[in-house]
Amino acid sequence: MSAASLRVEAVAVAAAVLVLLLSPAAVVVVLAGQHDYGDALHKSILFFEGQRSGRLPPDQRLRWRRDSGLHDGAAAGVDLTGGYYDAGDNVKFGFPMAFTATLMSWGLIDFGRSFGPHKEEARKAVRWATDYLMKATAKPNTVYVQVGDAFRDHSCWERPEDMDTPRTVYKVDPSHPGSDVAAETAAALAAGSIVFRDADPAYSKRLLDRAISVFEFADRYRGPYSSSLHDAVCPCYCDFSGYQDELLWGAAWLHKASRRREYREYIKKNEVVLGASESINEFGWDNKHAGINVLISKEVLMGKDEYFQSFRVNADNFMCSLLPGISNHPQIQYSPGGLLFKVGGSNMQHVTSLSFLLLAYSNYLSHAGARVSCGAGGSASPVQLRRVAKRQVDYILGDNPLRMSYMVGYGAKFPRRIHHRGSSIPSVATHPARIGCKSGAAYYASAAPNPNLLVGAVVGGPSDATDAFPDARAVFQQSEPTTYINAPLMGLLAYFSAHPNPAEWADD
Repeated sequence: MSAASLRVEAVAVAAAVLVLLLSPAAVVVVLAGQHDYGDALHKSILFFEGQRSGRLPPDQRLRWRRDSGLHDGAAAGVDLTGGYYDAGDNVKFGFPMAFTATLMSWGLIDFGRSFGPHKEEARKAVRWATDYLMKATAKPNTVYVQVGDAFRDHSCWERPEDMDTPRTVYKVDPSHPGSDVAAETAAALAAGSIVFRDADPAYSKRLLDRAISVFEFADRYRGPYSSSLHDAVCPCYCDFSGYQDELLWGAAWLHKASRRREYREYIKKNEVVLGASESINEFGWDNKHAGINVLISKEVLMGKDEYFQSFRVNADNFMCSLLPGISNHPQIQYSPGGLLFKVGGSNMQHVTSLSFLLLAYSNYLSHAGARVSCGAGGSASPVQLRRVAKRQVDYILGDNPLRMSYMVGYGAKFPRRIHHRGSSIPSVATHPARIGCKSGAAYYASAAPNPNLLVGAVVGGPSDATDAFPDARAVFQQSEPTTYINAPLMGLLAYFSAHPNPAEWADD
């Protein structure tokens, strides 16, 4: 049999296996039509313009947004303007913002060529975050990690242009450590330095130099920021997994960005102490364990560093836990329509982050001519991982029982009542008069669609095994978009825009 015939047969078998693993209802959506991944990619990047804080640039495309938060940091004598609002509120949370920047950068680093004409706008989205993180880390041994009183902000429903709640500034320093948020910030700056290495070498160097100093601070003054700033950051962004994973994560990105031996030694020395193999079924703004293992495994698969072989074993175990028909992990399930879900709110954050790791690891395996070892469960090829990731992306874009896209502005049917203040309240252009804290409640309670399309926003989506979605602002766990849902999706959409046809994927 020829190599081409073997490739076709392998693809056909993989497709048949995936169909059999899903319910009859899901078979229909698996066979749905082709998506315009390039259009979805463009929109997923455009979403970040709707989340911008600060003075908006002349090339701002979501015109219903205006300048906001122009005095952020002033009360503390620092400039903390810019950056992103994390979700549908008006607080700037540094922990998820840094993770967002890291994942946007990772997508560009691994799949930059696939971004095509959208690469420059993706870089701009990264820079809006890294510029802010540079401001937040300008003072030595200090990281400003939040702007805004979350409790006061969440008691209002008002546009960011009108907000009048306290813009309280919170920071970590030697007396109030926050190794988790500081190390994640270091990771974001290090990853950003790789993104801008060729496009802007001077900026890249500044990012890397700052990443090195911020990581030193995170490692020297150890402690969780949830303890230092508990009343401010909890329950919104408490670090439940501890700060140890962020220290390894930060070191891994600094090693990748700088190639300094000291970070390689740090990782190996602290692998067990900082729990590299723990909670490998999870990956998100709180828990970096799976991401650490996938990122470091590239070194092993490229034949550069057998020193890290244990990380590849951990990464293989993680991949096996996600594969339908192989996994028996109680925390990883699939809905009848084929959506990966984990118990809890905002399920799409898990879908996009875990799918990104599936795709990234499949890419590393492909280049190494390797497979995933699942022990008694057998093994899996890179193509199998890629198919699971693509299935999740296609579900988001409309291949699901409701035949709706979970990305605002993509397709004919998408969420119209998302939990987002700026989107749900008339814009400044149409309603110049101020809309106060409590006056916005009428728009929150309205059954009418949001007047402003937050194009590209992906909402929390179905959160259980029923594939149901209410499209109601009040159900924020399902209707609220976040930056860290979209961040890993950018890399996924870029790859599939360049490689949309599974029949043409290489036989691994």
